[in-house]
Amino acid sequence: MIYSDKVMDHFQNPRNVGTMENSDGMGLVGNPVCGDVMKFYIKVKDNRITDVKFQTFGCGAAIAVSSMVSEMAIGKTIEEALEITNESVAEELGGLPKNKMHCSNLGADALVKAIENYQGKQKEKENPAKIPEKSEDKESFHCPYCEGPIEGLESVCKSCQIEFEDCPECRKPMNKKADKCPHCGATKPRV
Repeated sequence: MIYSDKVMDHFQNPRNVGTMENSDGMGLVGNPVCGDVMKFYIKVKDNRITDVKFQTFGCGAAIAVSSMVSEMAIGKTIEEALEITNESVAEELGGLPKNKMHCSNLGADALVKAIENYQGKQKEKENPAKIPEKSEDKESFHCPYCEGPIEGLESVCKSCQIEFEDCPECRKPMNKKADKCPHCGATKPRV
C-alpha cells in the first residue's frame, strides 16, 4: 500500500493530538469493521473553531486523517467546517488508497459530531427552560450496551439487565455503575 508523503508526515508527526478540558463540543465515531475509533474535541469562539484536539485508535491512515481534519478545521467558522468532506480530506492528504477512504469519512464524521454536540449545548444555553428534568420518553431509546429496547419508564434493560440512570449532561440512559456516558462521553461528578 503506497501512501503520499503528506499522509506519512501526518501519521508520523500528527498535529493536535490529545484531549481537551472543558471542550465546547465532542464527537466520537467508530467503524466496527476496521476497528478505527476517532474522538474529536473543539473550542469555539465567535462561531469560529479556535482549537481542535483528537484521539484516534486505528491505522496510520486514520491517524493521518484525524491530524489533517484537525488542521483543516482550526480557524474556520462552524458553517465552513461543516463543509469539510471525506473527498476534501483525502485531496489535502494527496490521496488515499481506495480501501482507506473510509478513514476520511470517519474524520469528517467525528468533526461533524463535535460540531453537533457544540450546537446542542448552545441551544440548551439559549433555551434552558426546555431542558427536561428526566430523559424524554425512553421508548425511543435502545440500550447503548446490547441494543435491546428500553421500554416506557423502565430503568433496567430487559435484555442485559443493566440498571440505568439519566446522564447529567445529555439526559439519555447510562449504566448506573459506569463513569462515562456512552452517548455523549460526559463523566459523572465525583462526590
